[in-house]
Amino acid sequence: MPVGIRIVSGNSHRGLAQSIAKHMNVPLSDATITNFSDGEIMLQINENVRGADVFVIQSTCTPVNENLMELLLMFDALKRASAGRITAVMPYYGYARQDRKVQPRVPISSKLVADLLTTAGANRLLTIDLHAGQIQGFFNIPVDHLYASPVLFEYIRNCQFKDLVIVSPDAGGVERARNFAKRLKASIAIIDKRRETANVSQVMNVVGSVEGRDVILLDDMIDTAGTITQAADALKQKGARKVCAACTHAVLSGPAVNRINNSSIEELIVTDTIPLDSKRAQCSKLKVISVAPLFAEAIKRIHEESSISSLFV
Repeated sequence: MPVGIRIVSGNSHRGLAQSIAKHMNVPLSDATITNFSDGEIMLQINENVRGADVFVIQSTCTPVNENLMELLLMFDALKRASAGRITAVMPYYGYARQDRKVQPRVPISSKLVADLLTTAGANRLLTIDLHAGQIQGFFNIPVDHLYASPVLFEYIRNCQFKDLVIVSPDAGGVERARNFAKRLKASIAIIDKRRETANVSQVMNVVGSVEGRDVILLDDMIDTAGTITQAADALKQKGARKVCAACTHAVLSGPAVNRINNSSIEELIVTDTIPLDSKRAQCSKLKVISVAPLFAEAIKRIHEESSISSLFV
């Protein structure tokens, strides 16, 4: 095991943590995380971390608040145990959609989470595909922001797509779609939509040519799947030959699985930043690609104080 490095996992996604540790040939550090009868979290790090370079792997996915609190308590325990450096490894950063005030008297929740992480003891953040890139500026500690596009790109490049078009499901994802299309030498199109309320959207129009072509709807996350499934139907109506979708974070809450199973989407390509529970596993169209090798390489380089800029592509 590399001198001074420790990998600690919370309960949110132990499968990914174990895979990252396996790729690094480093065992997961022993920690006990339990609950009092009223739900209060109790945890203990069961090995010496004094002076160690500690990486805490925790996605703040469902149950979001419990996983976030668990992460904060781990930071506090490690800080009080004199860990040398604490890096928050958050494959999925919860509350990222609330990055600005869009109505009067609402919080900027992603900024509050950033403050909580730092106050609890995090010295560095390692994450992937933040919903809004400017969230990096909410931190006064170093932030390493990875992208899942190389992982998704390798899989998509090996698929047999005909005259491929990369489609952004909204105007905010155009840059992501353009960069992805450039690497695949594909065209791009945009879905023009109008969102009436949170988690409710209505597709209005398709900007770009998709008739007789294979398309991939590309997004950073899919939550209730209303946008992505409506977009797929709109693309089919415009004559698309085959419709697939790809995203980094498969939140898939509420009616998402049923919507996808009953939609025009033929395959949904996702990464494993969020664990595949029994409900999500009911989605028959899922293809899960692991980001464990990418995180393992980033953690290794951070520990060795070497450059990780080549991973930011």
